[in-house]
Amino acid sequence: MKKVFLLLAVIFSTVGFAQSTLKDDVDVVQSVYGKSKTELVSQYMALTGTQAADFTKIYEAYETERKKLGQEKIQLINQYATDYGTLTDAKADAIAKQALKNNVDYDKLYSSYYEKVKKAVGAINATKFIQLEIYLQTEIRSSLQNAIPFVGELDMTKVK
Repeated sequence: MKKVFLLLAVIFSTVGFAQSTLKDDVDVVQSVYGKSKTELVSQYMALTGTQAADFTKIYEAYETERKKLGQEKIQLINQYATDYGTLTDAKADAIAKQALKNNVDYDKLYSSYYEKVKKAVGAINATKFIQLEIYLQTEIRSSLQNAIPFVGELDMTKVK
């Protein structure tokens, strides 16, 4: 299961960064697996009956909020790519502060939805859900970090 999610995370980050678009991750999953992220999460959670229905409602609301944060992250990456060659202290400061806020907003989202999912389907299932989401986002962040040059990295490769 981890291999599937690792591949999924790499695909999310590669498509988003390489194409510099705000392509929806559900479209990416659909094109690779013939399933949406929602279907993959549902399969992983393996809930039935009332629990499945309650979780689905909460998950849909979660995805709406998460996608907004994901779009903000891609916009920050695009801004960094645009400004990389002419990065000033002011631009670097603005991008760093926005990236840190985005990370905090993800953590707030996890906390908020953990409580909602726990109330609906119990702590074990809520933990499964949050563990999966944090895993996916960690893999995406790692892949993105590996694809994005560090500040000044390209300057160090130039022959002086």
